[in-house]
Amino acid sequence: MSIADDQCFAGVVVYSFPDLIEIERQYATAEIRFPYVPGLLAFREGPVLLEAFAKLKNDPDVILFDGQGIAHPRGMGIASHMGLFLEKPTIGCAKSRLVGEHREPGQNAGDHEPLYFRKKIVGAVLRTRKNVKPIYVSPGHMIDIPASIEIVIACLDRTRIPKPTREADHFVSSLRIK
Repeated sequence: MSIADDQCFAGVVVYSFPDLIEIERQYATAEIRFPYVPGLLAFREGPVLLEAFAKLKNDPDVILFDGQGIAHPRGMGIASHMGLFLEKPTIGCAKSRLVGEHREPGQNAGDHEPLYFRKKIVGAVLRTRKNVKPIYVSPGHMIDIPASIEIVIACLDRTRIPKPTREADHFVSSLRIK
């Protein structure tokens, strides 16, 4: 997802699992119709994301979003909203923490600690590579925390960010340049 002037760009990249071979990519653009309001990203970006998903010829089994799932002030980030609309298991995979408290995970790839918000575990802080900043994983819809962690770990390759969200971000960035 990317925004330029009054336009939104959304990209979806579908991979086979667990080998992470790209199967398909689709995109959509739309005029922005909702202002930026912290915590309400789905209202701004959701409509154009749904347009991109509607173009898919291959139906994904689970979807990773660059954003939050239930680790959100209202308990429902963009991954949760989109999971409801798409009726699919979704996972929020964010580069920064929106809410909650946690202990620092160990320094090795795969080390993780629970993310607590309002005395409840809402996700995990996951180290994806040795000695790099962790990412924040939270279930969005139709999936639990352990399965979310397992899938995110399975989607890691050589970088900090899981391949599906990283490549979708690169794809959307290339659309803005055109």
